[in-house]
Amino acid sequence: MTMTSDIRPPALPRPIVSDVALAMSVYVLYGIGYFTGISALIGVVIAHVKVEDADPVLRSHYQFQIRTFWIGFLYITIGFALSLVLIGIPILIWWFVWSLIRIVKGIIAANEQRPIANPRSWLFG
Repeated sequence: MTMTSDIRPPALPRPIVSDVALAMSVYVLYGIGYFTGISALIGVVIAHVKVEDADPVLRSHYQFQIRTFWIGFLYITIGFALSLVLIGIPILIWWFVWSLIRIVKGIIAANEQRPIANPRSWLFG
């Protein structure tokens, strides 16, 4: 008598949140970050964790989000330091407009499931 065992790999659990929704939530966290700050930090951590195992379209979004955070952090740091001599105020205004455009552009592209054309850009991608 032969016993055949039905050995199957365990089924992978379905994610609670889809990858597109997770990328969109990072953009939303960045938007909330204008008021809280900490939510943008949570968003960049999510982007750093997900960038390696994402499909190419979402990888471009995560790369874009990571650069948005770190370049924005640079703008804010320089802007606050120079605001003592009033030069920093235009830098902070530029950061706000720049980051808002990047967030809106990213949300629209993610919603349409399009990649960011140039996720490593210092401007608007």
